[in-house]
Amino acid sequence: MSHLTPPRRPLTERARRRAAGLVLRVGARAKRMVENSIAGRPETPDPGLAQLPSYPVVAYFGEHPAQAYQLRQWLPVLEQVAEHHALAVVTRDWSATAQLREITTLPVIYARTLDDLRHVYAHVDVKTVIYVNNGMHNFQSLIYQRALHVHVNHGESDKISMVSNQAKVYDHVVVAGRAAIERHERALINFDLDRLVVCGRPQLDLDITRALDPVPGLRTVLYAPTWSGEDEANNYTSVDRYGVEIVRTLLARDDVRLVYKPHPRVLTAEDEGVASAHAEIVRLVTAATTAERPHQLPLRADVLSLFDGTDLLVTDISSVGLDFLYLRPDAPIVLTDRRTDRERILVEAPVASATDIVDGDTVGDVADLLAANLASDPRRDARAAIRDHYFGFSRGESSRQFLELVSRCVARRDALVGGTDGTDGTDG
Repeated sequence: MSHLTPPRRPLTERARRRAAGLVLRVGARAKRMVENSIAGRPETPDPGLAQLPSYPVVAYFGEHPAQAYQLRQWLPVLEQVAEHHALAVVTRDWSATAQLREITTLPVIYARTLDDLRHVYAHVDVKTVIYVNNGMHNFQSLIYQRALHVHVNHGESDKISMVSNQAKVYDHVVVAGRAAIERHERALINFDLDRLVVCGRPQLDLDITRALDPVPGLRTVLYAPTWSGEDEANNYTSVDRYGVEIVRTLLARDDVRLVYKPHPRVLTAEDEGVASAHAEIVRLVTAATTAERPHQLPLRADVLSLFDGTDLLVTDISSVGLDFLYLRPDAPIVLTDRRTDRERILVEAPVASATDIVDGDTVGDVADLLAANLASDPRRDARAAIRDHYFGFSRGESSRQFLELVSRCVARRDALVGGTDGTDGTDG
């Protein structure tokens, strides 16, 4: 039997928030874990699911804590949506559940088994389920027939992983703009482009705390490479190919403050080349840091918080470069290409047409390339044009578009289930 466990003694604020998360667990061992996760033990069995309120919108996350960054960037947006539609997060991993309860005011419901998940969805009468990744556990959620399923992904990027045949199983796929539509059109066959809904980048509409203060007399260069991906096709990192050379070049300039912020998964890289290059970069930056040249290693910071103080971004094909393009169209970007395939990168990543590129052919000239971008920003006009291609809205408009999409989905689900448009009451 499933239980929602009330406390016997007053809760701390942290425990109260956990309790508000509405834990769902099954079995004696799970029951003990719930009881231990909040203060006190239940005096009598709780009716559990019957006490779950209605949540017409659910953000589904079936992954482990290492992937929680995929959901974290959406949490502020989802909290805004919750002001209009009751919204809960549903998880499948207990460690991720505990982590998420520490960082969001949204209720977090843990559904361990597929049966748990079915029961939760039925009892909260979910109408729209939102997915932030292409995790394999999404398919267990997708079997629920009485809701609309909306994929939002966790960023806007030209990586091949951004386009998957999995897009075909969702009722709607949220994309940033025209470049994303073309990406799907180019990569997929037999795909209905009408499933795509342009909403810009709602996550970037929110206030972002500035973490970098200017240093008088120094220009700030942010080197923010991505990780090596799950396979070679998704490997876009420059860390092992050009990272050390880029860092040495920047440290050799006496007018630059270097900030090194790699993707979180670079910090735990199993690839020997990436791990050793990362360690060497950290060593170089640490050794070069002085009071006069305070280089920084904000390895676990939110990369968005570093944008406002940056004069030049050096990055790989990833969401970082496009987020910077959205937020800082006034500042130059230099991209890397580990494959040294100029024709390919220009097709697959249109932003490359508005940046200089570090690859196997140009890495020997990286000092001049970086100097030119710091001195005169030669690609400013091209960058402004390509920003419009990627993002169809000005900052602030994306959030409104996304809320309107969720509202339409909730209303359409009710129409479909009620059969008001001639359906039999199911959708899936």
